[in-house]
Amino acid sequence: MATSIGDLVLVHYEGNPAFYARIEDIEADRKPGWRHVHMMALMTPSHEFSWILRDEYINGEVFTMGGNEMRLEKVGPPRGLIPQGTGAESSKEDSSTDGKKSGEKKGGQAKVVSLMDRKK
Repeated sequence: MATSIGDLVLVHYEGNPAFYARIEDIEADRKPGWRHVHMMALMTPSHEFSWILRDEYINGEVFTMGGNEMRLEKVGPPRGLIPQGTGAESSKEDSSTDGKKSGEKKGGQAKVVSLMDRKK
């Protein structure tokens, strides 16, 4: 599966995981087959940067930068933790949860929970 805008990637440096980043934008370069990949490093403080990469590098092939081996690995959500097609993004009341918000855990499946609702 191709890496695209909004995806999380694990950046590997010299064969070791270095940091996570989110793909913010991908723009065509003037050279055919190359792209400007704008990313935000997920660290404190966050850091935005851009690399010029070929499509195959964006999708996980090893490349070198300054003589150092680099690789982007697309990261997906853990399997089984995000229910498909349940509308977990909604915060409306769900009568089938005995008065709980629809974002709370039900039947052993993890769902998105609003932290603002937890403060009350």
